[in-house]
Amino acid sequence: MIKITFLPETRFGKWSVVLMMAFFVLLLMIRILATSGQQGGETFFDNPILAIPALLMGISGVLAFFTGIVAILKNKERFFLVYITTTIGLLVLIFWLGEILSPH
Repeated sequence: MIKITFLPETRFGKWSVVLMMAFFVLLLMIRILATSGQQGGETFFDNPILAIPALLMGISGVLAFFTGIVAILKNKERFFLVYITTTIGLLVLIFWLGEILSPH
């Protein structure tokens, strides 16, 4: 039987949750900047006010995936949010790989 806990017990589990919270805070920040009139350009870094938070958001999502994997596999973390953050981080990683391997 799998034991589900209500708080992360490992250091990597805590980092995974914190990094995913940073991901969502940065996502909210980008939405606020975009609705305030900031616009992108032809390339990713044409508007650094949007590009830097977007880059940090992606990095935090991917790092949440890897720290979540370490927490689950190596440290036997059973906190349900670590599973959720790992899943969301995997989706971010797949999106990034898709953008790199098949740019538009």
